[in-house]
Amino acid sequence: MSTPHVAKPKKAKTPHTKPVDIDQSKSELAHHEHHDDGAGHGTVKSYLIGFILSVILTGIPFALTMMHILPSSSLVPVILVLGIVQILVHLYFFLHMNASSSQVWNNAAFVFTLIIVGILVIGSIWVMFHLNHNMMPGMAPM
Repeated sequence: MSTPHVAKPKKAKTPHTKPVDIDQSKSELAHHEHHDDGAGHGTVKSYLIGFILSVILTGIPFALTMMHILPSSSLVPVILVLGIVQILVHLYFFLHMNASSSQVWNNAAFVFTLIIVGILVIGSIWVMFHLNHNMMPGMAPM
């Protein structure tokens, strides 16, 4: 009698992998696993420049307010302008947002965020003003 032919199980193919060198240091292994997403990272110099500008742009309004150098009518616009300049410093030096072609989607998302925040803030102020006006008709604003 002949024995029935039994099929041997097939071995699963393993993907081709590069042999690992045991003598390779951990930093070299970590270097190979680094993924570059294309976003530029700042240097220590650019971060220091941004930090120094931020401290200066914070100190100037503080000094103007504490020393009463400007009258209050011109103090508020000066503080607002310095605040806007500080926002631009943060965007450029810390978030690395600029007008380059690689930043188009980041800039578009930022503009969209500004629009949404503007709608929320202006809408909230408008609602609160009208609630106050409609709920307290005899009271004059202070």
